[in-house]
Amino acid sequence: MSNFNISFDVPFVLTSLVLLTGFIALLDILFFAKKRSVDKKPSIIIEYSRSFFPVLLLVLLIRSFLIQPYRVPTGSLVPTVLPGDFIVVSQYAYGLRLPVLNTKIFNIGEPKRGDIVLFRFPDDISIIYVKRVIGLPGDHVTYRNKILTVNNIVMQQMPFGMDLDTEGGFSVPVQVRIEKLDQVTHKIFIRPGYKESEDVDVVVPQNSYFMMGDNRDSSKDSREWGFVPEANLVGKAFGIWMSWDSEKTGIRWERIGKKIN
Repeated sequence: MSNFNISFDVPFVLTSLVLLTGFIALLDILFFAKKRSVDKKPSIIIEYSRSFFPVLLLVLLIRSFLIQPYRVPTGSLVPTVLPGDFIVVSQYAYGLRLPVLNTKIFNIGEPKRGDIVLFRFPDDISIIYVKRVIGLPGDHVTYRNKILTVNNIVMQQMPFGMDLDTEGGFSVPVQVRIEKLDQVTHKIFIRPGYKESEDVDVVVPQNSYFMMGDNRDSSKDSREWGFVPEANLVGKAFGIWMSWDSEKTGIRWERIGKKIN
């Protein structure tokens, strides 16, 4: 299950620091500086606030409205995204949102089938997940016998040999298939003989999305916990800026700069 466990709310902490340092710097400009003699230095709190405020503000703006890095800890999107990949996410792909409040203030675009999307887990918004968009609002999605159907159209799959799904010291033989999801062609992993607990046959509600991992038999996704509200979307993943294999080789140089699709 690819998710990002957040021990504290980074946007809240960063926003609080921006407000605090900005408030202190403003008080200094309006009041303290006027009463301070020319040869007297400002207090260390004022100095730090004036120095850090523009830096913190810039970081907040970039994280909130432009791009942000995330680390993927597990393998539900293998073979597209590997555990240890550090991915870059466009925060504005699906609209500009206010930090902390997560309220959309400007609409830019909507998710498309096949997008790799980060979102806040519906059952616990402190956790961020990354999955592939399968169903859009109003779509009829079925998943039976490893075959995905959207609006009664079978998403074509072509065999692409065998591989090993390795995670946590275990290796499981998997079939590699190439799946075409609208205009996005990507690889998926299928475990031969593994049976899903139940078939999927759903219609995606308005303002919601159906998400799945590419590692189809090793992903907890919308098949298990349901739909993702539009309000929970964080952004679209588009590239890998660093990749670290903690079990074998260290840095995966060949993955740095790789585009995600």
